[in-house]
Amino acid sequence: MSASVLFLLALGLGLAGWMAGRARAWAFRKDTSGGRLAALPNYHAWYVALWIAVPVLLFAVLWSVLSPSLVMQSVLSSPAASDLPAFGFQRDNMLREAHAVATGAAPAVFSDGAKPLIEPFREALARYNLIGLIAALLIAFASGTLAFLRLKPDFAARTKVERAVMALLLLASLVAILTTLGIVASLVFETIRFFGMVNPIDFLFGTHWNPDPMSGADNPDASRYGAIPLFWGTVFIGAIIAMVVAIPLGLMSAIYLTQYADPRLRSWVKPALEILAGVPTVVYGYFAALTVAPMIRDFAHMIGITSASSESALAAGVVMGVMIIPFVSSMADDSIAAVPSAMRDGSLAMGATRSETIKRVLIPAALPGIVAGIMLAVSRAIGETMIVVMAASTAANLSANPFDSMTTVTVQIVAMLTGEASTEHHTTLSAFALGFVLFLVTLALNFVALRVVRRFREAYE
Repeated sequence: MSASVLFLLALGLGLAGWMAGRARAWAFRKDTSGGRLAALPNYHAWYVALWIAVPVLLFAVLWSVLSPSLVMQSVLSSPAASDLPAFGFQRDNMLREAHAVATGAAPAVFSDGAKPLIEPFREALARYNLIGLIAALLIAFASGTLAFLRLKPDFAARTKVERAVMALLLLASLVAILTTLGIVASLVFETIRFFGMVNPIDFLFGTHWNPDPMSGADNPDASRYGAIPLFWGTVFIGAIIAMVVAIPLGLMSAIYLTQYADPRLRSWVKPALEILAGVPTVVYGYFAALTVAPMIRDFAHMIGITSASSESALAAGVVMGVMIIPFVSSMADDSIAAVPSAMRDGSLAMGATRSETIKRVLIPAALPGIVAGIMLAVSRAIGETMIVVMAASTAANLSANPFDSMTTVTVQIVAMLTGEASTEHHTTLSAFALGFVLFLVTLALNFVALRVVRRFREAYE
């Protein structure tokens, strides 16, 4: 039985428990001749519903993990599986085809050896679906009966339900923390394995990046793993060129929309500006590769730079800066609009001009939000991949010339993880080392941003 069916079953049984708990609570009120209950009938109903739905949902998650292996073991133990190859792709393909036909996902099999496995798959699926359904019903009946029998006029159902909701909220708040810890743990573990093969000094300070996925896994050439060109390309494209474009344009657009624009014009321009944030990055990549990059190359040739490439860091950085303008503009807009009008009015009353008020009152007061928007934009630019691949190439060059082709850390991570090397090869493990360094850099930038925000927030509170 699929997890979705068990999920719907849990909701249905929970609804039945909710109605039964509510009816029992109303019966208590009638038996006590209109006396007050320790909790409203709705809380009694939710108590029973939670005691039914939560155990069934937990069982659904567990069963969705266990049942496929149980079905596979049952099929492999059947006489029809005796003619299967011992190992290899052909064996897995036969089992996959038979399973698809048995579940109705495919009309027929392509391999004759998979036909005898269709019926064993159907029988195993039917058997374990029935087992899952019976087990879910038994769990729902047992937990629901236990909760139903605990209902009494003096039962504090509200306290129990609120504790359950608090536990659910705590679990939801921990999801992000646990996910971050899992990401960090996986990065650290794989990075340590990589640094056991390649010297960290060669990796962090080397100037030549050219991994060889076909080289021996035991004796990597450390000179090929110098990541300085990647770090420089990431900073140059995402944190310099893109920010030179995004910060002035985003900040000036926010100032205009909040201080100078007519309300009707603002109601049109602000949504139109924020549409940029919803454009897929592959569209930006096509625009950068087919329009911006040729224009920049032709411009470079006009001014005498004959070495300018059609794949340049400048093309990728400019388009990336345009892409992240909404992040800077929206955060700056909201921060400037949130500054108390008394500060602006007081500055104007003291004789300051509107431009002086913006420069010396509004911008400093709104700086925490502006910095937060800039850091969000930087993080977005550093993590961008598609625009760099399509407009700046995958060549790891260490150059300060914006007309040269460059690449970034994220592009190389994708290249290393989608190559032909195994997961144990040092070429693949280098992607985790790059990701770990990028994580540390982003974390450091966030700490700097928090320090700036805290400093100016204390000054203007």
